[in-house]
Amino acid sequence: MSLVVCADFGSTFTKALLVDVDAGTLVASASAPTTVDTDVLEGWDQCRAALARTEPGAARAQVRACSSAGGGLRIGVVGNEELVTAEAGRRVALSSGGRVVHVGAGGLDHGRIEALRASRPDLVLLVGGTDGGNAEVVVSAAGSLGKARWPGPVVLAGNADAVEQAGAALRAGGVHHEVAGNVMPRIGVLTPEPARAAIRAAFLRHVIGGKHLSASAEFEQMVTGPTPDVVRRGVERLAAVVGDVAVVDVGGATTDVYSVVEPDPEDAGLARQVVAPTRTTRTVEGDLGMRWSAESTVQQGADAGLVGPGEVEADLAAAARERRIHPALVPADEAGLRTDLRLAEVAAGVALRRHCGRQRVVLSPGGRVVERTGKDLREVGLLVGSGGVLRHAAPVAAERVLAASTGTEVAGGWLLPRAPRLAVDRAYVLMAAGLLADDLPDAAAALLTTSFGGA
Repeated sequence: MSLVVCADFGSTFTKALLVDVDAGTLVASASAPTTVDTDVLEGWDQCRAALARTEPGAARAQVRACSSAGGGLRIGVVGNEELVTAEAGRRVALSSGGRVVHVGAGGLDHGRIEALRASRPDLVLLVGGTDGGNAEVVVSAAGSLGKARWPGPVVLAGNADAVEQAGAALRAGGVHHEVAGNVMPRIGVLTPEPARAAIRAAFLRHVIGGKHLSASAEFEQMVTGPTPDVVRRGVERLAAVVGDVAVVDVGGATTDVYSVVEPDPEDAGLARQVVAPTRTTRTVEGDLGMRWSAESTVQQGADAGLVGPGEVEADLAAAARERRIHPALVPADEAGLRTDLRLAEVAAGVALRRHCGRQRVVLSPGGRVVERTGKDLREVGLLVGSGGVLRHAAPVAAERVLAASTGTEVAGGWLLPRAPRLAVDRAYVLMAAGLLADDLPDAAAALLTTSFGGA
């Protein structure tokens, strides 16, 4: 066997999968608490020892890893205007595996610099202006960061005509920065990949070492990117195997949704958006989760019509409050498990609605017309659930959580999956596939086919 260990240094647990890349099969898996308070490699050593007990070759196997330990990658976005380039930057930051902690527009005066600083970003994504368009705002913002001697890395991905002057302003202030292609070279056109690559490079060069998670250089050598970015690559590889796909990952504090959908050119005339959806999309909902944001999950579910005002929902609100106060709570009986699954159903339902688009009939000067916004997930062939609550649930119960957000009878015109296959990523295979996808795509595809089937 040709073995590779794929590891994820998570915020709570470190997970490791031993993969036979010749056969594209999972050989063994292990997990241990992430030892962020001491040295993250302590938890990793426990995982490697457990893998080696199953397969001795694991001790000598190549290791590839991703990390969201220590809070993951926090990104602040600064753009020209809120509804266009700042929104484009926000979407690119999310798809790059970051948690967006600040979005600013219109330059960086003293007050805006202080607001950005207060959000404590690990990295700033500076965007603005289509190529050949407004250069003044992005250059001025770069100058403000330079004068403030901004301590963290900056990714400059704005108007190509402004890059040289903006870069000079950053260099004058000693600001570490990466230059990438414009995230929005033309209105309505989003080009995320150059900025994603620059964000990944800055994450590896400045953020991983800067968090001081390990005294050993081995950790920095192992990690190839932030976990959500690696999972995105795994989801893209899964789409190459099965076609259009969506993934909903329900966590303790946030719920992430990924989708890879080929746009339908015939639908372009229905859309009314300045920043068009991309083939690959990731959204992060910081108010939806199983523990730290459980109370908000119930409230948002009520606002969305997914939680009613009756007695069951009142009990749900009390249970959510208990979970927020005691985030380490593990249900001890069937009633507690049912409550967790109900919270997961609400979190997934709201998150998927926020991620996808909506279709409505509106009045126009020419009469009643169909208007569409956002991303159309109706033809998604596979909906995958992730997160501890779904991994540890019985298969029927986990699929019921996912099925609640599918079908043709969903009210409100939401463009949700109509009739997808349902599956749960019980072995963290999407993470492993993402770590293998770039240079071992066949192994990644075989691993995904074994777990989720083919098209």
